[in-house]
Amino acid sequence: MAEREHLRITGVHAISALGRGADALLAGVLAGAPAFTPVRRFDTTGRRVTVAATLPEVGTLADELTDAVDRACRAAGLDRTHRTGAALFLATHGGPHSLPPPDRPGGGDTGPEVPALAGHLARRCGLGGGTRTYTTACVSASTAVADAATLIGRGDLDRVVVAAGYLVEPDQYALFDAGRALAADGAVRPFSAGRQGLLLGDAVVAVVLESSRAAAARGAPTLATVAGWGRAGDAYHPCQPHPEGYGLARAVEAALCRAGLPAAAVGHVNANATGTPYSDASEAAALGRVFGAAAGRIPVSSTKSVHGHALEASGLLELVVTVLTLGHGKLPVTAGWLGPDESCPLDVITDAPRPAPTPHALTLNAAFGGANTALLVSAP
Repeated sequence: MAEREHLRITGVHAISALGRGADALLAGVLAGAPAFTPVRRFDTTGRRVTVAATLPEVGTLADELTDAVDRACRAAGLDRTHRTGAALFLATHGGPHSLPPPDRPGGGDTGPEVPALAGHLARRCGLGGGTRTYTTACVSASTAVADAATLIGRGDLDRVVVAAGYLVEPDQYALFDAGRALAADGAVRPFSAGRQGLLLGDAVVAVVLESSRAAAARGAPTLATVAGWGRAGDAYHPCQPHPEGYGLARAVEAALCRAGLPAAAVGHVNANATGTPYSDASEAAALGRVFGAAAGRIPVSSTKSVHGHALEASGLLELVVTVLTLGHGKLPVTAGWLGPDESCPLDVITDAPRPAPTPHALTLNAAFGGANTALLVSAP
């Protein structure tokens, strides 16, 4: 498979505070109504911020991931034989996860680390092509997609299921709250004047990625293609991105290069924009470096303003958002807008969904430590 032979997305499934399934996710991001409500899952007494975007009823992360992988495989039409050769790449937070007793080392009350969770999911869903795990913060899932694209592109694998999950829990919530990263006004306002920070949100997502040859051989549907990908680091600061957006700009340029597309082909950017002052301004600077004067004319959204920041799962949730909105022909809304900020001179979609002007969109992610990823998605 040639470097520019695009990777096909043949099945997706996602849950978030917007609901269960692709239809609920699409409807929610197009409506643009934020899903942040008071946290009931654990005690937030004494916290600065007490809201997040959570589903009212969820199972364990292991069970929700199993269900998401199975549903994505079924949506892609994968039978038992096709699943046997599929690899599983899992992105989620490191630490114990609740699994049934047969998979629990030592028989303790807490489950195993992420590699054991990946093996558990693969066995339950019939995926026999090996596993990889990703715990690299907010670029975990998008890095997994980039790795899948590389391995499929050079013929090492025909099919990869990428899964990712984060359910809002007290430890990470406490860390972000103590670090004053959460928005004290209870709203995420990407690229807006008066933005105060991020808010966390649930996401459990699975995506089936296949080579063109493998998908065509079984007559699989194509929801979209991953036309290009890029990743780069700037190592500017442990927590803050480079103010000029150098790393993210390089990631975007690499994605365009791999896709063989000019910058002018991009009709939408689903931005990383978390609603934090430094990060949003850095991302705007990165887009200015890549697109020049045209950066202010490309429609930009950040759906974190609606479904929250899902940490390790955010890249995969936002990839699915990009796939669904491109397929629907409409671009999602950015909630929380108060007014323009001169450090973010972008065309932010704030009032209502817009028609997609081209079949190509970027979905961007960034993480602490200066890690940056860009996935270029094309409608089929």
